[in-house]
Amino acid sequence: METVARPDTLRDRLRAWQSDGQRIALVPTMGNLHAGHLALIRKGRTLADRSVVSVFANPTQFVSGEDFERYPRTLEADARLLLDMGVDLLFAPEIGDLYPHGLAGHVRVEVPALDHILCGASRPGHFTGVATVVTKLLNLMAPDVTVFGQKDYQQLVLIRRLVADLGFPVSIESVDTVREADGLALSSRNRYLSTEERAVAPGLYRVLRQAAEVLRSGNRDYAAVEAGAGSDLEALGFRPDYFAVRRASDLMVPRQTDIDLIVLTAAWLGHTRLIDNAAVQSSR
Repeated sequence: METVARPDTLRDRLRAWQSDGQRIALVPTMGNLHAGHLALIRKGRTLADRSVVSVFANPTQFVSGEDFERYPRTLEADARLLLDMGVDLLFAPEIGDLYPHGLAGHVRVEVPALDHILCGASRPGHFTGVATVVTKLLNLMAPDVTVFGQKDYQQLVLIRRLVADLGFPVSIESVDTVREADGLALSSRNRYLSTEERAVAPGLYRVLRQAAEVLRSGNRDYAAVEAGAGSDLEALGFRPDYFAVRRASDLMVPRQTDIDLIVLTAAWLGHTRLIDNAAVQSSR
């Protein structure tokens, strides 16, 4: 496995593969890799001849007061995992490699329909940072396929919209959320949980599944489902940021006739913000 940091070196490597007609799969990450990331990589390897993983803690998607400085950076350990996984190339740029003119006033990419709702409402600018860095990576690499996890469901929907609107010739694939045995979605930020909080954390997914089952039974009182689930989370010790029932396709507020729904939540447990979701296909 080769590790590169400079975009020009990256382009040279990928163009050589592309000129030979080889398909390229990209898995973008912020590092501190866990089993969830490895599932994305395995998926990518089934879809392409070459696999590329980027490790970049993107500063523009951290909003004021968040954990950019203390976000876990474990590049050496990540590289060993990727080598064992058979990844062909690790792209590990510095900030200046992707933001050559600095962070102040850099070019931004926005997806207005999805930028300011749900997680975007409490993390203003976060999804603009995500859209911008993903656009940079797609432009640099021109991969045939890019793989994302469903845990960050709003991010997944936003990237699909971005790719469709900007006409990137890339397939966006997704992988089901990878969970601990007790249901907690894997996340690099789980390490912030105390022992006591870790014991409570699986309750987030339990409440999501309960709400999904209520909707699956045909209940159409979305506001009541949201309010009830929020109260259940508070009773467990969470501080809900939001609990929402949305259309799975575009995250808009569902109509009474919509069938494919998703319930999503973000909630604080101590000093850790957790996100998760559960898909619903209603009986009606």
